[in-house]
Amino acid sequence: MSRRVVVTGMGAITPIGNDVETFWKGLKEKKLGFGPISYFDTADYKVKLAAEVKNFDPKQYMDPKAARRMEAFSQFAVAASKEALENAGIDMEKEDPYRIGVAVGSGIGSLQAMERDHKKLLEKGPSRVNPLLVPMMISNMAAGNVAIQFGLKGKCINVVTACATGTHSIGEAFRSIQYGEADVMVAGGTESSITPLGVAGFTALTALSTSQDPAHASRPFDENRDGFVMGEGAGIVVLESLEHAQARGAKILAEVVGYGATCDAYHITSPAEDGSGAARAMTEAMKDAGIQPEDIDYVNAHGTSTHHNDLFETKAIKLALGDHAYKTKINSTKSMIGHLLGAAGGVEFIVCVKSIQDGFVHATAGLEVPGEGCDLDYTMGEGVSADVRYAISNSLGFGGHNGSLIVKRFE
Repeated sequence: MSRRVVVTGMGAITPIGNDVETFWKGLKEKKLGFGPISYFDTADYKVKLAAEVKNFDPKQYMDPKAARRMEAFSQFAVAASKEALENAGIDMEKEDPYRIGVAVGSGIGSLQAMERDHKKLLEKGPSRVNPLLVPMMISNMAAGNVAIQFGLKGKCINVVTACATGTHSIGEAFRSIQYGEADVMVAGGTESSITPLGVAGFTALTALSTSQDPAHASRPFDENRDGFVMGEGAGIVVLESLEHAQARGAKILAEVVGYGATCDAYHITSPAEDGSGAARAMTEAMKDAGIQPEDIDYVNAHGTSTHHNDLFETKAIKLALGDHAYKTKINSTKSMIGHLLGAAGGVEFIVCVKSIQDGFVHATAGLEVPGEGCDLDYTMGEGVSADVRYAISNSLGFGGHNGSLIVKRFE
């Protein structure tokens, strides 16, 4: 008998707010997190805009010495985890630390550390490379640092599936609790890759928007979409078995009821053109939840604002939901915060929980005229009040990775 799993805490560091409430308020107000890249000189770059995290001070979340031994992606993860654990009211003095695990992923780890020390290597030789380069750079260090900071001694994993990382991390944490490997999991994604190499690499791939107008840069499903805007941040949730949450009198925010994961096995960057892989992930998640397409009220789409993603994801939603696809509210959070890569699934899962709690589906900002083949209800214009009982969060990653999570109003 698999155990029921609920959400009891959430934490977020995003380009439009460094806590869940500020972030959610920003989405409701259609606040855009885009601006000129400030981290390096973009004079020679085609891409000028990104969605940077603003006014983030790691010392507010951890002691300065610990902060110095962490790159930004780890700092964001620790900060969001702190908010999530406080929000959940977990008292470690009363818990068995071996029953609390971590599943926090990052798509890349620290490109900053790599770039910095590669320069040192070339200019000053191998003996000058930072002794902490490896532990600061590798992608599992977000999970490791979260565990160390909060004394979490259970299963500690790092899922890396590019842009599906956050979703798969939460999905695998959900399974770990269902199966009894942990009572509590701190789960989600984190990323900080707005660096010369990160931006140059995605630009060379023609994946990024070259627009210099923040209002028209990230425009998922729009006929004039021309790529995604790179974002950064972290989205972390506390998942618990229902019994554990009830035993400690926790406030339950929502219930996780379904998880589906597939691979297109088609192309390293393009989704399958018929949307079959992503559709199957949604179908598997619905099967896991024991529900029908008609039960889905809202889909938080991967919605990157690239031509291929938006068209093929639309096909996928139609394949998975059938005629009901036309009656379902859909939106893209990336329209306001850009693409947080490995962290996207984490923050978008949080949006699903907030949509259920508030009965509100935020607008897809920047969407003015839906593109060819994009004929569903993407919440164009303004956000709307809606009764959301079941929500799906979708993520699609390079390599063909598809992940879908279903969140339900707790009853």
